[in-house]
Amino acid sequence: MSIQKVGVIGAGTMGNGIAHVFAASGHSVILCDIEQSILDRALATITKNLDRALAKNKITEAQKTETLHRIKPVTNRSAVSDCDFMVEAASEKFELKSELFRELDRICRSEVILASNTSSISITKLGAATRRADKVIGMHFFNPVPVMALVEIVRGLATSNETFQAVRELAMKLGKTPVEVNDAPGFVSNRVLMPLLNEAMYAVMEGVATPEAVDEVFKLGMAHPMGPLTLAYFIGLDICLDIMRVMHNDLGDPKYRPSPLLIKMVDAGRLGKKSGQGFYKY
Repeated sequence: MSIQKVGVIGAGTMGNGIAHVFAASGHSVILCDIEQSILDRALATITKNLDRALAKNKITEAQKTETLHRIKPVTNRSAVSDCDFMVEAASEKFELKSELFRELDRICRSEVILASNTSSISITKLGAATRRADKVIGMHFFNPVPVMALVEIVRGLATSNETFQAVRELAMKLGKTPVEVNDAPGFVSNRVLMPLLNEAMYAVMEGVATPEAVDEVFKLGMAHPMGPLTLAYFIGLDICLDIMRVMHNDLGDPKYRPSPLLIKMVDAGRLGKKSGQGFYKY
């Protein structure tokens, strides 16, 4: 199946980045969210990222203009009904995602693949919400999407080989490196990363070290480009908490219990970059 028009549901941090890379690779993109203000912020972010690439001579002015022209922002989900491929990039809540997949299954053509950018939720369960479980797959991009090369391609129990190969080839056309992963809570990336971030939060909560000291240990001792608490700031503390809760619930292992300090931070509205506060004030 030829993929010319791509629908992206969710215009937040990940959704606007996904729309950006598809449009930059020549696809027409329908970017959908529930509020026009979210779409306006998304387009402003995409424009800023394109301007940054232009300043570094990575793209031309014409390429910037063409990329922006390929993106159509909409608030009505029915506008994606004629898309050739769908990527869901909504909040990390199973109830929300399953409702979206049921609706996309209803409005999209039967041959269209439905992909989720979920970072922890079961692709098998999302597929079971549709009548096309063989065409449901995980396509987990990494932030910032225009920069990061990795895409985890996640097979659900019913995902067909044809669907996997189509999405793998599509990721490569976007200039990404696809890595095959089977369906499990957190997949590979977050199953390993999130407990690290969570344990760093426990270290701060228990007075082992300050946030600054924890991050310095990882930057200077492990050659990480940023410490775990700074990374959590950019990911979003609320997203970290959602992922930890999915893994704790689905795997049933107490080692995935979210740090009480993480829960307190989220309850206080200290969500990281989106609120300007996390373990540091920025």
